[in-house]
Amino acid sequence: MFRPEKQEICAYWMSCSLARAGSDQPGHFTPVLQNQCMTKGLFLKRIIAIFIFLFLNLGITVCAQTRYVDKKKFFTDGQLIEITLVADLKKIINEKLKKDYQHSFQPASITCRFPDSTKVTEAVEIRPRGQYRREECYMPPIIINFKTSQAGTLKKLGHLKLVWPCVNSEYDEQLVLKEYLVYKIYNLLTERSFRVRLVKMECHDIKERIKPRTMYAFFIEDVDDLAKRNNCVEVQSVRLNTESTDRKQTTMVTLFEYMIGNTDWAIPIYRNIKLMRSKENSLSRPFVVPYDFDFSGLVNANYAIPPSELIITSVRQRFYLGFPRTLEELQAELRNFRSQKPAIDSLIMNLGQLSAFNKKDMIKYLDEFFKISEREKDIRDIFIYNARKE
Repeated sequence: MFRPEKQEICAYWMSCSLARAGSDQPGHFTPVLQNQCMTKGLFLKRIIAIFIFLFLNLGITVCAQTRYVDKKKFFTDGQLIEITLVADLKKIINEKLKKDYQHSFQPASITCRFPDSTKVTEAVEIRPRGQYRREECYMPPIIINFKTSQAGTLKKLGHLKLVWPCVNSEYDEQLVLKEYLVYKIYNLLTERSFRVRLVKMECHDIKERIKPRTMYAFFIEDVDDLAKRNNCVEVQSVRLNTESTDRKQTTMVTLFEYMIGNTDWAIPIYRNIKLMRSKENSLSRPFVVPYDFDFSGLVNANYAIPPSELIITSVRQRFYLGFPRTLEELQAELRNFRSQKPAIDSLIMNLGQLSAFNKKDMIKYLDEFFKISEREKDIRDIFIYNARKE
């Protein structure tokens, strides 16, 4: 860049000042000179403005890159995050059925625009995950590894599961929103539950073989973080029957699964459940934590069907998979459910992205459960007399 010497700068500013003052000295400050001064002055002003802009934006970038995203706040803040993901999406689709899919991480770029206007772009890794949806969906759910980030702003998020629509359609997007709400409803009942965070996702295939897609999705809290905030550790590879788990917690889980019409879970085989035990007592009975609710009647996905061994023919039909409990135990848990009904209704009605039809349908389906919870005869018939015995 051209840099005038100090004397030239001073002479230039003096000449311009005199020109603006309308000097009558002949041959020195003609209209042409005045125009030259004005042009040069505008040029310098622009240069100064550019330097100020770069300085301010450098400061913003440094601040954004040196601060860490708080994992706890990430899942307790309810505001929407806008995310752009750039990756080889065609490769994800083509390799989703490979036997080693759990080790098939590939590089990607993610940009997060947070509610406070902070914008962060970092390198991450992604891979397919899940069982049914990985095999049946056009675009499988993925897991994102933030730990590869060089800048480190998002590094503390660790490994997070992402749930997004099976195909790029409004119907499938609504299914994702309903499942997101199921997680949020369960959060109202217990801290021993997976937290979730809703995002608006824009996806781009790096090789442009797939059209860009924009949809709502949600992140699921990592199981280690869930256990840590409950002063627990995860229990893995230990075969337990249902009644070997914490009785009170399991009672609540079985009632919740009945409430949402979900039969796609089983404790002994770790089907859509996680187990965690108190850090302070290694001999304590583990707590059951359910997840993956897309086969529930409350979500009512078009692909969801109940297990063939059950007598029901639709996921909208509730079926209790719990063991018998005393009336007192059941009433205590059901009181907790009923106390949260206003908050549950509010969660559903206040999710602006959910259609009016689905809001009405979800509340109507849950109302059926709450009516059952208030009738002692129904409680005895469903949760005691007709409960499973083995």
